[in-house]
Amino acid sequence: MAGDAMNEIVRLVAALSIACLPIACSSPAAPAASPPLEGARIGGPFALTNQNGQKVTERALLGRYAIVYFGYTSCPDVCPVDMQNIGAGLRTFEKSDPALGAKVVPVFVSVDPERDTPAVLKQFVGAFHPRTIGLTGSPEAIAAAAKSYAVYFKKGEVTSNGGYMMDHSRVAYLMSPEGKPIALLPSDKSGDAVAADLKRWVR
Repeated sequence: MAGDAMNEIVRLVAALSIACLPIACSSPAAPAASPPLEGARIGGPFALTNQNGQKVTERALLGRYAIVYFGYTSCPDVCPVDMQNIGAGLRTFEKSDPALGAKVVPVFVSVDPERDTPAVLKQFVGAFHPRTIGLTGSPEAIAAAAKSYAVYFKKGEVTSNGGYMMDHSRVAYLMSPEGKPIALLPSDKSGDAVAADLKRWVR
């Protein structure tokens, strides 16, 4: 894993561990005094293309809470499971509070622009939640976006039939309407776990 991205993720995990000491988290439903990722250097400008072929920058997300996840559509297991949990969690949250739920948008950023064209992304993200924004772009634009979100990715070895896998960080960031990091969502756990954290932080 690249040094800067690895150091940032290690720091974030340590911060979350401190935030979830028994004294601070005696009740899972109780909001923390401040967001776990408050002040972290996560997020920033990007210029990518969405699943409809339209140019999109970070300004398109302002005013809404964004669940930002980096992955790729050819992922055999992890990415589809995480995106399914994100979609299920958001639908559960929407049922409990439609007004607040409408303020949240899932964002899937491809780390495999070679294969993830807008058309491929459109079919993939449409399976998880109707508001999901799929983003792709040039290798340089994807690398810049990943760096700003402290996300690591690397193309694996190409097989004899031309296939390959992408090694990448497994994180789902909840970003504020101002584009600031709030928390890591437990997309690797369950939809209910994601919904619980959305209820905790979305206001």
